[in-house]
Amino acid sequence: MRILLDTCFLIDHLRGVQAALDRLEVAFADGDEVFINEVAVAETRAGLRARDARALDGLIRPLEFVQPGPDSALTAGQWRREARGRGEDLAVADALIASAAQTMGAAVLTRNVRDFSLTPVRVLTY
Repeated sequence: MRILLDTCFLIDHLRGVQAALDRLEVAFADGDEVFINEVAVAETRAGLRARDARALDGLIRPLEFVQPGPDSALTAGQWRREARGRGEDLAVADALIASAAQTMGAAVLTRNVRDFSLTPVRVLTY
């Protein structure tokens, strides 16, 4: 299975949340393909203290980094527009992560089920 990690997951993993640690271990043990993108990394880094940046670097280096391109960005914008039309708020970052996952046939691994449920992407939690 292809899995794209969300910001919530990265933060939980860095904080040592056992469920996140265990879930990543299971993903690798099961032979899943685990990916990250610039959106999740940038969001995570923005909230870190400088001294914790090395831990983020250590977490992301072994993972495959993806940038899906303009069609994915257009899809994210469409989903945000549709959500707004329903009176719901889909954040730019969540829309971009979800559209990246959809583009590559991946599920999003997150605790943020509510926001990702505003998109058609498959969501995994822990």
